[in-house]
Amino acid sequence: MHRTALTSIAPEIFRKRLLVEGHFAIDVSADVIRDYFARLTDALRLRIYGEPIIHRTSGQGREINEGFDGFVPLVDSGIYVAVWVHPRFMSTILYTCGPFDEDRAVSVICSYFQLSDHEAAVF
Repeated sequence: MHRTALTSIAPEIFRKRLLVEGHFAIDVSADVIRDYFARLTDALRLRIYGEPIIHRTSGQGREINEGFDGFVPLVDSGIYVAVWVHPRFMSTILYTCGPFDEDRAVSVICSYFQLSDHEAAVF
């Protein structure tokens, strides 16, 4: 996993970001994304304070970009996921103002999406 220190801007505000990208093997739908948010937040003991927002592009752009965008708000920030269904590629970022186990998060994400390859970075 790539690790880069946070910037020196606003050092009094703790923040941690984890980016994971990879090619997935599962079939993705809005329900799958909703379940992803539930499993990841449960595994990391993060608190959700609102319902996930999930959109499907539904042919509004280029076919290669067809897929889903989703966001769930956390008490300590939020989680975003983008899914490209045709190249079977996903990108997710977990942004928090509290600590979490980034190795556990990567493990849950890789397992859930059945990633054949991935890259991860904490910054």
